[in-house]
Amino acid sequence: MRGSFEPERVETIIIGAGQAGLSVGYHLARRGRHFLVLEANERVGDSWRTRWDSLRLFTPARYDSLDGMAFPSAPGYFPTKDEMGDYLASYAAQFHLPVRTGETVTSLTRDGDRYLVVTDRARYEAKHVVVAMATFQRPRFPTFATDLGPSIVQLHSSEYRNLTQLQPGGVLVVGAGNSGAELALEAVRGGHETWISGRDVGRIPFRFGGLPRTLLTRVMLRFVFHRLMTIDTPIGRRVRPKMLAHATAPLIRATPDVLTAAGVQRVARTAGAREGKPLLEDGRVLDVANVIWCTGFEPGFSWIELPVFDANGEPRHDRGVVRDEPGLYFVGLHFLYAMSSTMIHGVGRDANHVAEAIAGRTGTGSTTAEYVAATA
Repeated sequence: MRGSFEPERVETIIIGAGQAGLSVGYHLARRGRHFLVLEANERVGDSWRTRWDSLRLFTPARYDSLDGMAFPSAPGYFPTKDEMGDYLASYAAQFHLPVRTGETVTSLTRDGDRYLVVTDRARYEAKHVVVAMATFQRPRFPTFATDLGPSIVQLHSSEYRNLTQLQPGGVLVVGAGNSGAELALEAVRGGHETWISGRDVGRIPFRFGGLPRTLLTRVMLRFVFHRLMTIDTPIGRRVRPKMLAHATAPLIRATPDVLTAAGVQRVARTAGAREGKPLLEDGRVLDVANVIWCTGFEPGFSWIELPVFDANGEPRHDRGVVRDEPGLYFVGLHFLYAMSSTMIHGVGRDANHVAEAIAGRTGTGSTTAEYVAATA
């Protein structure tokens, strides 16, 4: 029996039990590999369940399945965030994926030819480590947020749950991507005068519903996002740097015409604060009672103590395989291979590619007992 301070040996550690981590687990299990998935939340799927109450996926159920298991809803239905969380839990159970919940990884280092993964509960030694987390980990706020007056309720989109968190009065939503547009729509329908501020991210050229739109949806999601916009095509390589810089998809449901019809007012970019109130780029000052920051996230990878990041803090990789650090992989990153890499229907291809790389480096499969005995 191992000592209490001796790390547990695992062939592959997968960090994160969201759609990316479970997809990697599925493809490793199909190859007979020995692995363990570590999840910080107490339940598989909680990364979805903890988002705002009214959230529904931006794609219909026909595009919300992971490899091997269809999403259990009508093809055109937009699942709730809780239904997505429950689907991920069922997926892990269906394929008997070894997930340990309630373990937050605090450091990843190399020890000789193996990696040392330390959590708030245990230590692990692994030949391979897959970081299956998006770069949406730590809320990002503009520096001038602290200059707003204390009477203004400020919430990041990751903190927002429902309208009860807002006080009476106007709402400024900063950030005009899909999250910002959806929350602005909820605020105005809840009786708040609402403004939305941020750059124009564009919109998909159709609305869901009807056979023609269903076919156009398939073309956009299955062909344009999944096959045309990749690192292997000239247009994909041109678009990718811009997508990485902004990490914002075009508006899907709460499009500009929908927002305008509901009464949401589009204003200039929020540039600072004046006398404790939001200052717009055109010099206008908004007297609002609430600000919802839909300003994105920082990568949150400071616990990875390895020289694998570029000057912008992005991991250096080739389709998720880190060439300068053999045995380290990333899945779930924005535009890892294609525009669909962070979409549920697109993550399986990246997961399969990484699982194939791991299998190719480790040879034939082994049971847990055989692997531990061979490496003891």
